[in-house]
Amino acid sequence: MDQPVRSAWRLTRLAAGCLALASAAANGAGLPDPMRPPPALAAADGAAVDVALPVLQSVMLSPSRKMAIINGQTVALGESYQGARLVKINESEVVLRNGSEVQTLKLFPDLDKQPLAGRAGAKASPHSQARK
Repeated sequence: MDQPVRSAWRLTRLAAGCLALASAAANGAGLPDPMRPPPALAAADGAAVDVALPVLQSVMLSPSRKMAIINGQTVALGESYQGARLVKINESEVVLRNGSEVQTLKLFPDLDKQPLAGRAGAKASPHSQARK
């Protein structure tokens, strides 16, 4: 190939690459950032808001440690958060106890679990269908 054809080929590949990157950026623009703090923790102008209710942001489980992030503060199992002791951690929620008061914080508070239709009371499993 001569030089003008090579230059045109490179320019075409560069333009195609730029279009692919722009398309990928536009497609991901509508996705929410999963690591962004809940809206209750920040005001519209970026200033912190005094939140009376704790918000569970993340749960970290390993064989040696269990921790949760509540309103930006890392709290290990057994430690205190605003006077309440963290007494239970699982994949989707934590339990805080302050004397006789017990508060459960859910990682996905808007998620409403429903039993499968026709299987009320039975424990549903993705493998139970395959075993029949």
